[in-house]
Amino acid sequence: MMRMTETVKQLIIINALFFIGTYFVPATMQYLALYNFENPNFYIWQPLTHMFMHGGMMHIFFNMFALFSFGSTLESIWGSKKFLLFYLVCGFGAAALHTGVNYYSLHELISTLGQHGISKQTILETIYSNTGSFKYDTRWLNYVSMEQITNAASALNVPVVGASGAIYGLLVAFAFMFPNAELMLMFLPIPIKAKYFVPGILLLDLYGGIFGGFSIFGGGSGIAHFAHIGGALMGYLLMWYWKKNQFKHNRWDL
Repeated sequence: MMRMTETVKQLIIINALFFIGTYFVPATMQYLALYNFENPNFYIWQPLTHMFMHGGMMHIFFNMFALFSFGSTLESIWGSKKFLLFYLVCGFGAAALHTGVNYYSLHELISTLGQHGISKQTILETIYSNTGSFKYDTRWLNYVSMEQITNAASALNVPVVGASGAIYGLLVAFAFMFPNAELMLMFLPIPIKAKYFVPGILLLDLYGGIFGGFSIFGGGSGIAHFAHIGGALMGYLLMWYWKKNQFKHNRWDL
């Protein structure tokens, strides 16, 4: 059985402490989860801190199990500093793509309504709500669909939490280095080679991000699909760059 490496252990401890802390001080979720940068609850540190926040017991369990399973292998090969850099950069990549998709969703509404004389400030003030429910001018429906309004409200108001984006980066790195290793889901014990498994779950996330209502964990509501894809994409770009420059042969812990 793979021994838990030091940086992986520290990351799991930090995640656990943050998770426990939210039960004692629930307000920390508002300050440490990642909000849209046009939301009044956004703070500059959230692209980092959101990686250590989780929405429930199963959420943190699956993420930490994956961190242990794949992270320990990668850290033992790369060393702690290179591993930590990779993990954090993938988390930032997840935040960037998630934020970009939300920006597009929100500003598609702002652009359309702006053509009819409704200011950006009015739109943002109207759909901003801590509860997720809001009242809007019903004349908006002459120009945009209810789905666009709902998506824009979600993009502005709903924060994202979790290490999943960074974990997806680790999955890509593992598949990059061990393409023929066999992986399987806990609830679907069918071994699949990593080079097929990882692209497969990314396609499912892409489907879920575009069409909604789908997740490999069931249900699909509240899943930041594009954060997963952003973390995976950043992981791929890093692995491609490191391989190109033969950086994978160099440890930083000398």
